[in-house]
Amino acid sequence: MVLLICVLAVLLAGVTVLPLSGTHHWWVRMWDFPRVQIAIGQAVAAGLAFGFLGGWPLWAVLVPTVAGLGLQLWRIRPFTPLARREMRFAAARGDGHEVTLLASNVLMENGRHDLVRDLIREADPDVVLLMETDRTWLEGVRPALERYPTVLRLPKDDYYGLIFATRLEVVRAEVVYLTPDETPSVFAALRTPSGRLFHFVGLHPQPPVPSVDTEERDAQILYAARFARRTDVPLVTMGDFNDAAWSHSSRLFKHYGRYLDPRRGRGLYASFSATNPLIRCPIDQLFVTEDVAVVDFRLGPKVGSDHFPVIACIRIDPEEAQRLNVQPVPMTPEEREEIDARVEEYRVTVERPAPARAKATG
Repeated sequence: MVLLICVLAVLLAGVTVLPLSGTHHWWVRMWDFPRVQIAIGQAVAAGLAFGFLGGWPLWAVLVPTVAGLGLQLWRIRPFTPLARREMRFAAARGDGHEVTLLASNVLMENGRHDLVRDLIREADPDVVLLMETDRTWLEGVRPALERYPTVLRLPKDDYYGLIFATRLEVVRAEVVYLTPDETPSVFAALRTPSGRLFHFVGLHPQPPVPSVDTEERDAQILYAARFARRTDVPLVTMGDFNDAAWSHSSRLFKHYGRYLDPRRGRGLYASFSATNPLIRCPIDQLFVTEDVAVVDFRLGPKVGSDHFPVIACIRIDPEEAQRLNVQPVPMTPEEREEIDARVEEYRVTVERPAPARAKATG
């Protein structure tokens, strides 16, 4: 038992420290995700140490274990009710300034097209972003998208297809590639029913898995952050980031774009895995700039995917947003230098023609 406790403590300390190295190696960055699970393991290890160890072995196990637990809880705490909320929810007024958004990673091999169709009909979103859509999915959800006058379709068989649909007035909507890895993103300029302009960015970069490190994922996320900084138009970023909300790259993204996160101070909203509660983690994200007010934010029901859908209602109302939102924390010089260097390193042109186009339906 003593040996088992020591090995457990060493392993948990190791996977706690590894993500601090700043490397992009997939086998390091994967440990950004299970912080809740690691924290639980460290609490168990500390309890076992008190129960079975004494003298110097107790302290040799307890010091790194408690220090690691403290680090994990520090990262997790902003996504619990113990932290201050960044955004107070606005009241729904139905005055034309509100927009409902739905983003769902449908899981390419998931055959429950009917559940996604039902979700779209019931949520009745103004903007829909579906990810992991191949041609089978394109046909499967076609009936639910017939009432959307603008649809971008990019079916792919590599888990990175997407569908973007909206009933709003479209100033611009296109699929772009922010990095050379062929994972598409959506950039759109839209108007609310009342005519107020806002930007929408939909992201679905690759996760850290064997043979796929995180350079291009982080570059896509940071490029979207830079886009937010270069415009004074209200902006919403949404999608399956394949990056935990508390990771270093997510926090840099948030600071650089001066984004706010409606989850902070409310809860984890752990969207993955919908099929296994033991490994759940918040990787499907919604970030908004400080001039956007949030009316509602929630996870949708199970739709046969390994992700829960994300549903939000926002108000493009800078005056109300100023009253309800906390001003974003400014970046440190070190953060700005790191992001500028990383964005420049991975910069690619977005004027490259996209293999998708807006198409009228109905």
